[in-house]
Amino acid sequence: MSDLFSTAVVTGASRGFGRAIAAALVARGTHVFGIARQEQELRTVRDELGESFTPVAADATDETLAQRVIREHRPGLLVLNAGAPPHMAPVHEQTWEIFSRHWHTDTRHVFTWTRQALLAPLAPGSVVVSMSSGAVLAGSPLSGGYASAKAAVRYLSGYAAQESARAGLGIRFHTLLPNMSPSGGVGSLAIDGYAARQGVDRDTFVMSREQPVLTAERAAQAVLDVVRDAESALEYKVTGDGLAPVG
Repeated sequence: MSDLFSTAVVTGASRGFGRAIAAALVARGTHVFGIARQEQELRTVRDELGESFTPVAADATDETLAQRVIREHRPGLLVLNAGAPPHMAPVHEQTWEIFSRHWHTDTRHVFTWTRQALLAPLAPGSVVVSMSSGAVLAGSPLSGGYASAKAAVRYLSGYAAQESARAGLGIRFHTLLPNMSPSGGVGSLAIDGYAARQGVDRDTFVMSREQPVLTAERAAQAVLDVVRDAESALEYKVTGDGLAPVG
């Protein structure tokens, strides 16, 4: 990867997709600042990946944090992956506080970092990859406001791409919409919920889905593929087979 991507920020880096993305970047010579709330889990990632991974135990929605990290470290890549675990229940069994949880975490942290990327701004050629969800296209009736919050992530990334072009900043913004995956923390909870709803076991439900199953490593490779290709589309579905442009 080019010198521009010598430093990256990955949110939600302590587990699932974020952890795999951080590992893939470190393996290619990138210094990763991994942000998550779980300090002990981040330390474990640091033990595995070495000095090229700097753990930052913090709330990814914190605007002051985003401003400081961008100003001090000038990353060429932001991977906005953080998200709250869904409460799996039908809509009428949720409160508004539970239903709106993902707006206050998933959407808010993408808004925060995207805004700071444009205000700083990041260097021309920098890339911001926002992890949305395939639920945006198919819905997710057991996870409250998750699908709508991830749809807002998709729109935010598109709006930012327009503003970057309008101001001549040269910052690329991309959105990935990964399939439900047992390798992701959110996906694993969703699989358990939908398997129970259908009255089947976890493995049966997974095998009934699109094959091959999306793994965390495949999701990480999708991020690398988008970053490397300057002509990448704005949005991609991510499946076990790789990337597919949306639209």
